Amino acid sequence: MSKLEQILEKKLQLIEEHGLWRQLTPLRFITPVRAVSETGREYLVFSSNNYLGLTHAPEVIAAAKAANDFGTGSTGSPLTTGRHFEGNILEKALAKFKHTESALIFNTGYMTNLGVIYGLVKKNDVIFSDELNHASIIDGCRICKATVKVYKHSDMNDLEALLQKDTTAGQRYIITDGVFSMDGDIAKLPELVKLAQKYEACLYVDDAHAVGVLGADGSGTAAYYGLQGQVDLQVGTLSKALASEGGYVAGKKVYIDYLINKSRPFIFSTAISPASMAAAKAALDLLIDKKELYLYKLRSNTKLMRNLLAKYKVNIIAGQTPIIPIMLGDAKITTTFAHKLEEQGILVSAIRPTTVPIGQSRLRLTVTAAHSEEEIRITAAAIGKIWQEIKEGSGK
Repeated sequence: MSKLEQILEKKLQLIEEHGLWRQLTPLRFITPVRAVSETGREYLVFSSNNYLGLTHAPEVIAAAKAANDFGTGSTGSPLTTGRHFEGNILEKALAKFKHTESALIFNTGYMTNLGVIYGLVKKNDVIFSDELNHASIIDGCRICKATVKVYKHSDMNDLEALLQKDTTAGQRYIITDGVFSMDGDIAKLPELVKLAQKYEACLYVDDAHAVGVLGADGSGTAAYYGLQGQVDLQVGTLSKALASEGGYVAGKKVYIDYLINKSRPFIFSTAISPASMAAAKAALDLLIDKKELYLYKLRSNTKLMRNLLAKYKVNIIAGQTPIIPIMLGDAKITTTFAHKLEEQGILVSAIRPTTVPIGQSRLRLTVTAAHSEEEIRITAAAIGKIWQEIKEGSGK
């Protein structure tokens, strides 16, 4: 074994000893909320971001199959090879849905944040970033070489204090998640809009976990607050509520045209496949046309799960989104809790450092529109029982 291999082995041992071991779980989804393992065991899944349950909608599958007639891949960068019609159709639909002038598709939601921040923000600019922003925002901030000032989570006083002290000659950017992926809370967009206008900052909102969740039309955080047209850039993903893969940014045409010419992750990446684009467009159509089956059902299911967990006195972060953090604190206890649920055929994500700070480990339970009332009640009861066992075992 080489010296490097020995070092890595020791680091992996420490990871496992601290309850931070991660490994891939091979699954095959047979419904939006049911999956089977390689051994054939079936699981009820409460760990996906398939918020509307559209991955198995017949209309979405049919659209993907039809688009496969145009080839299984895009074969090159959109600027060198050209782009399938499905991309233009989807971008126009996304721009209309997000109440913006234009939109641009990237390969993933993660790549969208890197591509937009890296493509737009320059060295003499300054970014004001919420401390709980997604890793892709953090990484985009790191590679763009601008000054980055992190404000306390959703603390508008702290943000304004930083803005007041800033003397940059460049452009200011305020960047935030719309719905924060680990806590499930919603950004204070009205205050952010006011601060962006007051200090002439470009407001950038990542709506990856808000589309299909928030707003009367399901279009996200701006619609939730009635602030359509007040956000300069809205980033999103096609891989969560829209049941496909890829990401996008929506905003004024000048922003999109600039990114087409200057965003290296867009320019030098092969476009996503026609099937992925067509599937996302079909999912978007269902969200718009059949809100009662998907958007309203998601909200009903979320309310039921939150009420049941509260009934069982489980320590959750209050809120209204389908991201429900069950706070446990200790990484090993969190892993044990997840394993106990897995033994009962229920999959819930164990979130530990470095995804969250030390002492803030939690189960991240996500509800979808595809879960039945019975599945929600069974899962809530199982969580409540294990919660009580752990509480009694710790002497609390």
